[in-house]
Amino acid sequence: MKRKLVVLTGAGISAESGLKTFRDTDGLWEGYNVYDVATPEAWKRNPAMVQDFYNQRRKQVLEAEPNAAHRALADLEAFFDVQIITQNIDDLHERAGSSNVTHLHGVITRSQSDINPELTYPINGWELKTGTYCELGSQLRPHVVWFGEDVPMIGPATKICSKAHVFMLIGTSLAVYPAAGLINFVPRTTVKYIIDPKIPEVDRYKNIVKIEKAATAGVAEVVKMLTAT
Repeated sequence: MKRKLVVLTGAGISAESGLKTFRDTDGLWEGYNVYDVATPEAWKRNPAMVQDFYNQRRKQVLEAEPNAAHRALADLEAFFDVQIITQNIDDLHERAGSSNVTHLHGVITRSQSDINPELTYPINGWELKTGTYCELGSQLRPHVVWFGEDVPMIGPATKICSKAHVFMLIGTSLAVYPAAGLINFVPRTTVKYIIDPKIPEVDRYKNIVKIEKAATAGVAEVVKMLTAT
């Protein structure tokens, strides 16, 4: 049996594909206050603006391509049982060829019912139009977890982390919870590779290997370490 390699990815891995990080230091996402476009209250207050915002983000995602880091993680399936947990709402891991991807915050290429988030649907193209309804007759919204909403995949993600033989953290500041707490579920004896130009505070954890590089260069370095036999 292959050893289980668990990878937690954040915005840093998709940034090298041209997708801007979710929230920069000024608190804005593509020029918008995140609380104006990423909360249930914003959706109730101005659904047309929120819908248009995610339509534009979806268009950007569909125009982007997986980068070398995404592809390298997919290639590692030849050596490991790779389980990817991502905070990102893009589908670049899947398009790179990864087989097992858990999206903590949803995926922008799908829609969901406004009243039942378990009802999700693929979106044809980049535009989700107002007046498109789910089977219950409710408006479809982006399949994205907003601030103030539950993160339904956090439970399965903790179980995946608890079984990691090798762990990689790529392009995340460990600032957004509950995703930031997943590293706490990784066994103490498991080697943890942390890849980011600015390594987050991880000194309290055991068996840490810091790779202070962007995702593409950092993943390439770790792949050499893991496959050098």
